[in-house]
Amino acid sequence: MSIMCNCCQGTGFHNSEQIPEGLIEEGCDAVLEWMKTNTDNDVAVCGCCGDGEGWYGEPGQHYTSADPIGRNGPYASNGGLCKCH
Repeated sequence: MSIMCNCCQGTGFHNSEQIPEGLIEEGCDAVLEWMKTNTDNDVAVCGCCGDGEGWYGEPGQHYTSADPIGRNGPYASNGGLCKCH
């Protein structure tokens, strides 16, 4: 069972309110492409869900089967838990 990331409200991006309406529904790749050509915003890959460039598992979700687990995974700095846990 996954939980929604509280840092990005499940979108996978910080400051997602700055993303054009409907673009998130097109997928994360569409938002990443938009970010490359629109630098006058503060949108970023969620640092709780990923490393700032990509996601550990499913964007905006934690503890899915795609998420690496344990104290040696990406959440090791927080005792093996995501930052918003």
